[in-house]
Amino acid sequence: MQLCNALVLLVQQASFLLKAALLSVLLSGLQHVLADSDEEAPTEWEIWKSRYGISYDESDDMERRAIWEENKQLIEDNNRRFLMGMKSFSMAMNRYGDLVRSICFVSALFNQHLDGYAVDYRNMGFVTEVKDQGFCGSCWAFSTTGAIEAQLYKKTGQLISLSEQNLVDCSKSFGTYGCSGAWMANAYDYVVSNGLESSNTYPYTSVDTQPCFYDSRLAVAHIRDYRFIPRGDEQAMADALATIGPITVAIDADHASFLFYSSGIYDEPNCNPNNLNHAVLLVGYGSQEGQDYWIIKNSWGTGWGEGGFMRIVRNGQNACGLASYALYPIL
Repeated sequence: MQLCNALVLLVQQASFLLKAALLSVLLSGLQHVLADSDEEAPTEWEIWKSRYGISYDESDDMERRAIWEENKQLIEDNNRRFLMGMKSFSMAMNRYGDLVRSICFVSALFNQHLDGYAVDYRNMGFVTEVKDQGFCGSCWAFSTTGAIEAQLYKKTGQLISLSEQNLVDCSKSFGTYGCSGAWMANAYDYVVSNGLESSNTYPYTSVDTQPCFYDSRLAVAHIRDYRFIPRGDEQAMADALATIGPITVAIDADHASFLFYSSGIYDEPNCNPNNLNHAVLLVGYGSQEGQDYWIIKNSWGTGWGEGGFMRIVRNGQNACGLASYALYPIL
């Protein structure tokens, strides 16, 4: 009996020692894991930089991270309001997370009879794939080619991607400034005089330091003229969009809400219709749950917005200056 008790006691002691040893090993391992985690686990900032292939020296990294953190907070605040029904659009972090403003500059009562109707040229073959201007202020070139591409399709039945780089490199004598911006009318002036190559023969490089390589023998698009829509006239713009096709427009995009727009109907109360700083292509309009909107095609790749597109409020108040500078080409 004593032997059995001694054996039980021995087993109990061994079990306690084994548990203590096992606990010690686990705690030691956990300490190593936590230490490694503190040293090696990448922060959200590091993950974001890695995703987009971005790196900075130490001083710039601190400055850019502060901007990124501020933008991240702004996005989270907006999305909380969106989930509460206080905002009509959501935002998301993207490759512009460490920027403070839009990357492209251009130099320098709505009639409700259209309610219930919709126009969307994306569904009719008029619109090429969403393109990406990169970190070059060439939005004006993309807005210009987009409208010409649509008119070329309307005339020939062929959807051809035209060369923005052709415009960036070759239209400076017409008053454009490459990656530093331009007004689209100046780009149209160039095309009237010269024509335009396709992006296949004159590919995009997102720089404005190379010479002009335009070859008129390779031109696939020519226009006779272009026409402005009366400033601020949304009715005239809607009519032109419905009867003629996609329209080149300038807008005020100098807001973090635009930079990080993700989905929904964009409505920025601080937009200034006289502060035009970005060029896009107007490709349609529609209505959702009683809210009218325009559809614009941006040139920031498919990772921005709704696959590269945005729906922006259509309320007769010239939201973000969408109707302040609008024009279309005539083939």
